[in-house]
Amino acid sequence: MQKKITMDFKNEKAKHKIIFSNIMDNNSDFLPIISDGNDGSLESSKIPEILPILPLKNTVLFSGVIVPISVGRKKSLKLIKSVYKKNKLIGIITQKDAKVNDPQKDDLYQVGTLAQIIKVLEMPDNSTTVIIQGIKRFKVEAFIKEKPYYQAVVSELIDVVPPKNDDEFEALIGSLTDISVRIIELSSHIPQEAIFALKNIENPRFLINFICSNSDIAPIEKQSLLEMDDLKQRAILLLEHLTKEVQKLELKDDIQSKVKLDMDQQQKEYFLHQQMKAIQNELGDDPVDIEIEELQKKAKKKKWSKEVEEVFDKEIGKLQRTNSASPEYGNNINYLQTLVELPWNEYTKDNFDLKRAQKVLDKDHFGLDKVKERILEHLAVLKLKGDLKAPIICLLGPPGVGKTSLGKSIARALDRKFARISLGGLHDESEIRGHRKTYIGAMPGRIIQSIKKVNSSNPVFILDEIDKVGNDYRGDPSFALLEVLDPEQNSTFYDNYLELEYDLSKVMFIATANSLGQVNPALRDRMEIIDISGYLVEEKIEIAKRHLLPKQLKEHGISKSQISLSKKILEKLIENYTRESGVRQLEGASKSCQKNNQKNCF
Repeated sequence: MQKKITMDFKNEKAKHKIIFSNIMDNNSDFLPIISDGNDGSLESSKIPEILPILPLKNTVLFSGVIVPISVGRKKSLKLIKSVYKKNKLIGIITQKDAKVNDPQKDDLYQVGTLAQIIKVLEMPDNSTTVIIQGIKRFKVEAFIKEKPYYQAVVSELIDVVPPKNDDEFEALIGSLTDISVRIIELSSHIPQEAIFALKNIENPRFLINFICSNSDIAPIEKQSLLEMDDLKQRAILLLEHLTKEVQKLELKDDIQSKVKLDMDQQQKEYFLHQQMKAIQNELGDDPVDIEIEELQKKAKKKKWSKEVEEVFDKEIGKLQRTNSASPEYGNNINYLQTLVELPWNEYTKDNFDLKRAQKVLDKDHFGLDKVKERILEHLAVLKLKGDLKAPIICLLGPPGVGKTSLGKSIARALDRKFARISLGGLHDESEIRGHRKTYIGAMPGRIIQSIKKVNSSNPVFILDEIDKVGNDYRGDPSFALLEVLDPEQNSTFYDNYLELEYDLSKVMFIATANSLGQVNPALRDRMEIIDISGYLVEEKIEIAKRHLLPKQLKEHGISKSQISLSKKILEKLIENYTRESGVRQLEGASKSCQKNNQKNCF
């Protein structure tokens, strides 16, 4: 705790009032106080030929300055007690190295200051504090004694004072005063009373010495100022040091102000958040907080990359700062829900048992031997390679031949999830790539939506009716599909809504088309075409008996014993009523027969 002492005392020449603070040992900072004595009283003092020397660790004493010093070394205490009983004059010299406890002659500078002991104080902690006043500068000619304390032969040094009409010197004094006041204002460790003391010093030499003592510069620099005979040059060098010091202080103050503003803003936000929590505790759980907590819990379970995690953390932080009543809040919460619901790096385990796949295909589809053989070959290649960087399958054939159902069978054979989108009549490229999330009602593209729906990053994905994709002023979806269906690009598929890359390389895409005439040539090059021709009459009869009729009986709640369709009836149905390549109309005719009397069908 800072301790301030005010004391009055008299000496033979003047009355002094001293205010000093932070009385510590002589290697600590203190506030030097200038004497209110006049210049003549100091100049009239004579320097003894032999002068006792008191070394100080890192204090440089200037003429006219009164400072308190703490004396602890035995040799120094002997000197003070001896001199205080006599003329009270001592020589103050600064050590070159403050760490040396017992300085030798070579450890001391040659230029010092004659000082008068004003008062010796015994402090409550049993330490001794001496108040001294600088009088004149001197130079050591020779040390003649070392014990019980140093004594030296010295010669007086005279300050060269500029004439009174020197305008440059007066400007220097004004600049020193102004910049010193600025430093005191910026410094927290210098009492503001120093400004009062500074402005009441009229003698230029005392003013320079006071500022030299009070400046926060290194002792070696203060010593160089003390050793300068020309007072004007001393003032110029001091002004350089003060300019550097005020620049550092202003920079420090600017940094502290910015930090304080940031801290104040953070404290304000923290206080407001705490108030909001207290209010919410009174009202009950905040649904917004609950929703955010649920999102964070789901996020911890995700296997996403570091990039996705950083985007999520950034968006969740933005959401916490957004008013729940604003439209932006709804956009942000939808985006975050999409992120946590997508199956990032989540895959189902493939079953590459080709015999099982053969059985599944044979059970679900009659005939199509060449098509099944080609699909099995494709699956065999995938099993050997371990990845899906192979041409995309495109099942080409007339309506009703089972293109879409073949895709379902492949998904069932591989134990994969099944996803399907119909591209018929699609004109807007955003349906594939998604909309920008900044738009009201924005959503991801249909590819990402389907991936999210099946909750797997490696489903069998049917792109139905790829030949019926249109284009207009909103863009051409075919070009968006190029990235989806290219094995070299779809590992970094970019959805406009996500604004992140999503890996589609593990998805097994199967396209279907009725003809290739309307398919984009670049898109056609990325697919392997598998033709599915129409069924023969015999094949249609078997399909009707094995698949269509049992399905319709089940849908209408009719047992096999209640109805019977012979081979001839089915053949007549196929040849006379359903002239098509596939079996879609045949299924419709079977449905019609279930609703009406069997005889009325013919």
